[in-house]
Amino acid sequence: MFNSLQWLESISFNQFLSSVLALSLISLLVMSLLMTKAKTKNLPPSPPKLPLIGHMHKLGLYPHHSLHKLSQQYGPLMFLKLGSVNTLVVSSSEVASEIMKTHDLIFCDRPKSNVNKKLLYDFKDVSVAPYGEYWRQMRSICVLKLLSNKRVQSFRVVREEETALLLEKIREGSQEGVNLSELFMTLTNDIVSRAAFGRKYSGGESGEKFRKLMKEFVGLLGGFDFGTFLPSLAWIDRVSGLVAKVERVAKEMDEFLEGVVEEHLDSHKRVRDLLGERGENEGREDFVDVLLGIYKQNNDGFSIDRDGIKALIVDIFAGGTDTTYTVLEWAMTELLRHPSAMNKLQNEAREIAKGENKIVSEEDLDKMHYLKAVIKETLRLHPPIPLLVPRQARQDVKVMGYDVAAGTMVITNGWAIGRDPEIWNDAEDFKPERFLNSSIDFKGHDFGLIPFGAGRRGCPGISFAMATNELVLANVVRDFDWELPNGAKGDDLDMTECTGLTIHRKVSLFVVATPYAT
Repeated sequence: MFNSLQWLESISFNQFLSSVLALSLISLLVMSLLMTKAKTKNLPPSPPKLPLIGHMHKLGLYPHHSLHKLSQQYGPLMFLKLGSVNTLVVSSSEVASEIMKTHDLIFCDRPKSNVNKKLLYDFKDVSVAPYGEYWRQMRSICVLKLLSNKRVQSFRVVREEETALLLEKIREGSQEGVNLSELFMTLTNDIVSRAAFGRKYSGGESGEKFRKLMKEFVGLLGGFDFGTFLPSLAWIDRVSGLVAKVERVAKEMDEFLEGVVEEHLDSHKRVRDLLGERGENEGREDFVDVLLGIYKQNNDGFSIDRDGIKALIVDIFAGGTDTTYTVLEWAMTELLRHPSAMNKLQNEAREIAKGENKIVSEEDLDKMHYLKAVIKETLRLHPPIPLLVPRQARQDVKVMGYDVAAGTMVITNGWAIGRDPEIWNDAEDFKPERFLNSSIDFKGHDFGLIPFGAGRRGCPGISFAMATNELVLANVVRDFDWELPNGAKGDDLDMTECTGLTIHRKVSLFVVATPYAT
């Protein structure tokens, strides 16, 4: 009897075990089918990756170069896994147009970074703010209030005065040689400081401190943090000192900007006390004045808080100094390497501005076609931010037939597009002539030349930057003949790039200037 019951119980248990095993197998099969379905998503070509870090080891010291080489093997649209972040890499004008024109609305968000969150007031600026009503309002303030053509023209005197000071500094140091990189950096800092703050912040100990702070600030914006790409390793950012450095720089920058805002508020109060409400707005307003007017009055439907003011000013200053002087630095580098191009530009500038003590004015610039061609060619070969500012997909979408998931980061290699032999003849050569009979421009309509991006997230400060670049370059080549120290030739120039968000020369550009005898 006992044996019979035991046998029956064993049959029951075996049946139960079989049922459990069958259900487990079915679950595994369903999961396998689901995983297979996920894996069968049509992703763009992708190189082999490593556990945890994915493809991060592929970026190298100069990511725009490394990604260009990878694109030659895997195509103009690649899929990379940067830590835990799904990433598309765009390396052709056709794909760039698909992202920034066809699907511009889908790709008009920005990926979030722990560093940017801290430095840019919790994304209250315009460059990395999430797409939405707040961003639209901040963009409108930039386009309509700060960087409109009328506003850019209002700072014409500032540009001309600072350009004249630059020329005088070159004359003073012409015999010993001058550091053009340093002079261009100071020039752009002073122009943007006067436009943004109403005065310079480049002289003396305080000026040196501010320049050092801005250099650290821009360096951090273009840097890497583990917390963003590998959240499980975020502790490394604390151990390495990155978190402490970001917090220190953010605090020092905020203190500086608070001082600027308070200085303007005190000035406004003194003017009101003396002249009344009308007197406050007389004369040329700087950017802080304009933003404080919006802050206090909520006029024209715009509104902004104090952190928003500081975030916008940081955007304009960081974006308007480093990138502008970088274009001037590379333009002069290429002209020194190509004497025939230098001669053509000098002849054009000297023909336009004949006579002693004559300078090239802003009215003259529209007649200087070769100047504009030189700047376009410089931007083609040396875009200041070669990987542009990344975008992020707001929803699932198909790009060039491939599946792209919401949240995917998009890196556009503007440097590679500018050197694409499918678009450009002799793509590696500096030939401004290619633009003389061409309607191609850099304002976001021609996707073979997009140094400032395109679409909704294109740079709103192009006119401000180009007004400086054209005026300065025209006068610098008009007033001086240039050569390298110690009889060196253009081919001897060190073309090594620095690392970071903005790519300028690693070695400063030292040159000898001889005043042009009219």
